[in-house]
Amino acid sequence: MTTTGLDIFYATLQKIVPWVNELAKELVWEDKHQVLQGLRATLDALRDRLTVEEAAHLGAQLPILLGGFYYENWRPTARPTKDRTKEEFLNHIRH
Repeated sequence: MTTTGLDIFYATLQKIVPWVNELAKELVWEDKHQVLQGLRATLDALRDRLTVEEAAHLGAQLPILLGGFYYENWRPTARPTKDRTKEEFLNHIRH
């Protein structure tokens, strides 16, 4: 097998595609771009509600491409957002 230097991207795509497909099936959404955007929004909302240590621990477990999305625009010095209810959390994701 020849290496192109892009092998890590192909490997991470092979990990992400099943996540997106399963999520699309669960949400009954056909648009995979919309599914990926929803996943990104959810990861961002979750990240912003965790401590720096918890957020870093979660980010380290994500496939590289999702990890990049997850850390994009992260401000670790910001205080975690505190939603009081599940509905507040979900509304944040919807917006």
